[in-house]
Amino acid sequence: MSLKDKLLAQRIYFVLGGLFITSLVVSNLIFQKFFYWHPFDLEIFGSKLFEISVGILPYPITFLITDLISEIYGKKRANDIVIVGIFASLFSLLIIYTASNVPATSWSYVDDSTFKLVFGNTALAVFASMVTYLFAQFVDIQIYHFWKRLTKGKHLWLRNNFSTWFSQFVDTFTILVLLCSFGIIPWENFKGLLISGFLFKVLIAMLDTPLLYLGVFLFRKRFKLNVNEEINLL
Repeated sequence: MSLKDKLLAQRIYFVLGGLFITSLVVSNLIFQKFFYWHPFDLEIFGSKLFEISVGILPYPITFLITDLISEIYGKKRANDIVIVGIFASLFSLLIIYTASNVPATSWSYVDDSTFKLVFGNTALAVFASMVTYLFAQFVDIQIYHFWKRLTKGKHLWLRNNFSTWFSQFVDTFTILVLLCSFGIIPWENFKGLLISGFLFKVLIAMLDTPLLYLGVFLFRKRFKLNVNEEINLL
């Protein structure tokens, strides 16, 4: 690969990393709002099907990006992005904590009570999200590369969906346990939110499979990569 192509591949990697970190941090900031997506008017364990947090909307993007990076740049580069995401979450937590402890002026459009109402649980949310996210992302990357080795780089849909489904269940289950334990979500909503959240993520994983295929196709065409070949940025 030429130096020009390596520089382009590196820039694309940084862009994907930026999208990944943005999606992760934003999902931690907006999680307290819940909405009801109702293609089916069903209830499960007292909760409406697909009664879910808006924080779930950007979160599946992170798994799509890590799968794409795993496929094109390799396991190490995917793990590097995950670690950077952890530091970004910690840094955002520090900023929010500082902002919460700076007293608002009398004329501030957002006063202290409003700010704390919106961001008051963010510290717990970021902590819970980091714990589950770290575990789920590493699970996703490990399973993805297990299937990649087993299939010798073929059947992209198989490793994309199997890795995401399992890791998303781990993520949904663990974060709900933590949020219920912290008193942010009542335990009676646990089962319904678990099923709704997991099913929603499964649907998103199925829908993003064509996007992964498109991304891999464009990378392989632009950089003339063979099946199972990865870009080495060093």
